[in-house]
Amino acid sequence: MTLLDRESPHPGYWPSPWPVECGGNRRQKAATGRLDAASGTASVVSRHDDKWHVMAIKRDPGQWYVGGTMPAFSGPPPYGWVERVDPTTLEVLASSPQLPCGDHVWCGAILAHANGSIMSVNGNYLHRLHSDDLSIIVERELPVSRSHNGLLALADGSLITKDLRLEGQGGTTITRLDPDTLELIGDPLVMPEGSMGRIAGDLTDDGEFVYVPGTEHLFRLRVDRDDLTLDDWAPTYRQPRGDHGLAWDSCLAGDSSWVMDCGDITSVRMIHTTEPNGRWDDPPGRALSWRQPAPWDGPQRLIEANIVSGELRSIAPFGTPGGGIIAPPVHVPEHHITIAWDSVNGGLAGVSTGGDDLDVAWTMPGVRPSMQPVVYPESRELVINDFTDAGTDDVIVVDLTTGELLDRVSTGSRIANGMFLSPGPGRSVFYCSTLTVACITWS
Repeated sequence: MTLLDRESPHPGYWPSPWPVECGGNRRQKAATGRLDAASGTASVVSRHDDKWHVMAIKRDPGQWYVGGTMPAFSGPPPYGWVERVDPTTLEVLASSPQLPCGDHVWCGAILAHANGSIMSVNGNYLHRLHSDDLSIIVERELPVSRSHNGLLALADGSLITKDLRLEGQGGTTITRLDPDTLELIGDPLVMPEGSMGRIAGDLTDDGEFVYVPGTEHLFRLRVDRDDLTLDDWAPTYRQPRGDHGLAWDSCLAGDSSWVMDCGDITSVRMIHTTEPNGRWDDPPGRALSWRQPAPWDGPQRLIEANIVSGELRSIAPFGTPGGGIIAPPVHVPEHHITIAWDSVNGGLAGVSTGGDDLDVAWTMPGVRPSMQPVVYPESRELVINDFTDAGTDDVIVVDLTTGELLDRVSTGSRIANGMFLSPGPGRSVFYCSTLTVACITWS
């Protein structure tokens, strides 16, 4: 039984409805309130610059932070950065110094910690920043010189992160750190397999757990006082070097962990098989496009793993060979539906989860999503992107239960990636992508 539901503050974070990516450790991406996009008019404030915008989080009322890195795949060294922004104008109110990242180029993460600080992981560095001027309080080089993705706070306030490794690159290292000093807590834990997707967490009657998607199995760690222990829950979600790719992050809901496979598309493999990750002497250009054909024949799959028994259910909502994604699914327990998509071939689907089998409830074949969405369970609204044939990245609002298109909004962005949508103040949503950050407001 999960102790923390959507209304309960997590003790590791600053008391905020969205202090961390996906809104919380279970990664349910659920916002409170309603957009009511179909009955409103959308307005967009956007900023175009040279940055890779990854996510927006909230600390106190009116305190919004955007974090990211630089898309420096060649040329001058990359670095991480965090900004405190005005959500109405996107004016930068404070900016961190250039944050070292070990010369790795990949999307990191930020969070608002219970100790008042803003934490940032980027490349193989972790930073604790002052929440006002974003000056560096503590800087820590992580034990493994690879890109790290995902940063969560546990119930005792400790921080946990991981490096990113693909199939054949050895076991991923999980690192736990003190939130004040950023000193290591215990020895880093090397997993039995590599892991591409971000970690998820769950606080239950039986203790606290961390879920790690491997290259063949889904793993679970038990959190003890100073230790992380691998337990015996390890369902096999794919066969090695088979017809499907690796899983991104889990979405934990009820007694299930939801993932989509087919995530290590060609551009992801390129970034994480070069050293430093994502760096070349010459610009890679269109070779890094996620629109390239997938390096496998299997269709995109949605997979449910029971977190008690390890039993698996799966469905290929579209059935199109060579499926691929760059973001994980979202399950909405209030409506017994999970949202899945195929970024490479196109297609968005709602999968009904209340019966003995997973069933496709609706599809939108002409839509090409790629981002981490936001859902509004109260008003049954899904907010996600659609990279159009015209080369624009729109935000669409869809009825969760029927698949009806409720609204479409142009962001002004020409680049789509797998970054995070976040709920903003009132009836608004933050959009983060490479070279563009925007806030969309319905009124």
